[in-house]
Amino acid sequence: MAATLGLSLGLGQADVAAARGAPESFADLAEQISPSVVNITTTSVVAASTEGGPMVPEGSPFEEFFKDFQDRNGQGGDGAPAEPRRSEALGSGFVISEDGYIVTNNHVIEGADDISIEFFSGEKLKAELVGTDPKTDIALLKVKSEKPLPFVQFGNSDLMRVGDWVVAMGNPLGQGFSVSAGIVSARGRELQGTYDDYIQTDAAINRGNSGGPLFNMDGQVIGVNTAILSPNGGSIGIGFSMASNVVDKVVAQLKQFGETRRGWLGVRIQDVTPDVAEAMGLAASKGALVTDVPEGPAKEAGLQAGDVITTFDGKEIGTVRDLTRQVADSPVGSAVPVIILREGKTETLSVTLGRREEAEADEAVPAVAEKPAEPQSVELLGLTLEPVTADAAQQLGLPVGTEGLVVTKVSEESEAFGKGLRQGDVITEAGQQKVVRLQDLQDRLKEAKDAGRKSLLLLVRRGGDPRFVALSVDEIK
Repeated sequence: MAATLGLSLGLGQADVAAARGAPESFADLAEQISPSVVNITTTSVVAASTEGGPMVPEGSPFEEFFKDFQDRNGQGGDGAPAEPRRSEALGSGFVISEDGYIVTNNHVIEGADDISIEFFSGEKLKAELVGTDPKTDIALLKVKSEKPLPFVQFGNSDLMRVGDWVVAMGNPLGQGFSVSAGIVSARGRELQGTYDDYIQTDAAINRGNSGGPLFNMDGQVIGVNTAILSPNGGSIGIGFSMASNVVDKVVAQLKQFGETRRGWLGVRIQDVTPDVAEAMGLAASKGALVTDVPEGPAKEAGLQAGDVITTFDGKEIGTVRDLTRQVADSPVGSAVPVIILREGKTETLSVTLGRREEAEADEAVPAVAEKPAEPQSVELLGLTLEPVTADAAQQLGLPVGTEGLVVTKVSEESEAFGKGLRQGDVITEAGQQKVVRLQDLQDRLKEAKDAGRKSLLLLVRRGGDPRFVALSVDEIK
């Protein structure tokens, strides 16, 4: 009876699995993709460490023992630094063209003096570095081969759904050409980069898998295995692969230019939160709110602080992340239509994009202009405020000519404290109008209350970085 029941349950589970498309085996897929996956070994010269060694009194019976210890760990017998030594590291990668282009992680080959590629066939070739992109942790290598190499193609990572089967392959813990299978656990994960778009998977990924491919069931690369979340450095079923739709664009630029060339709009932005949307009278809390417009393409096109970017190059913008990626993926020098909301009205501007890498290299902080001091202060919104002086601006690291009201004290019981305002912050706008004098802020508060607004939108700078904060006007007496 029990055996019959067990058999019935087993058949039922198999039928369900078949109905959902679960593969009976990954063997055919593994055989198809293995020739395109490679093991990567790098070597580099590193200086021997002389720090952190034990301190032993001269003449101690342990003196000779610790001298031997230091010899083995980077110091000579006389205490002098040892000669530099060679360090070896392991990783994974995959071939994307028959003429020998190979994709891996930047951290796999960073600082390497020598890069060796081992193919599934056992053949080994030296690789040259074509280019790297630390922002997405992607590197492109090239080997010279007398025969065409087996390769794989990128798939569309946007088509992957949570629950879809995936296969990871690489060189985990130096074991070489190991296959693991799992599912897409989540999509759109952010770790710490501006351009992060990670696929989370429970397919086993360990040290050495870095740079290896994550495949869909068609044998297409839909991610590059980059990171694991682990308390001890081993796989616990939480791995992250950079989405192929990000990697494909980066690789194309590295192949063409040897470097990335991302579009640059030239604005500082933040998400439109519900309280900010209410303070601005917006119908929905979406879009990218412009907090600052320094010299650059956006300023030349007429964008202003307080504008909300709703559409970029025909694509709707829901969050800051959406805009950042759309801009980065746009060609440098292209004229792009940007739809904004300004004072309740829709406008379309044309922005000719610059290049982000050049803008970041050219950033400089000019001298601070002098401004007469205004010693008076006022307490509003749980804040004690004073007009910004030239000396205060310089001490706070603010951009040139910054005008506004500096926060000298914040009541810990206030809404302002709860929303992150602190001593040293500078309020430069209120109600999307510039504030220079204390009276300016008082006027904006009165206008907000008279208009029946529940909150007042403040533009706050901290160390030169701006953000909008909405504070309730109900607390104002």
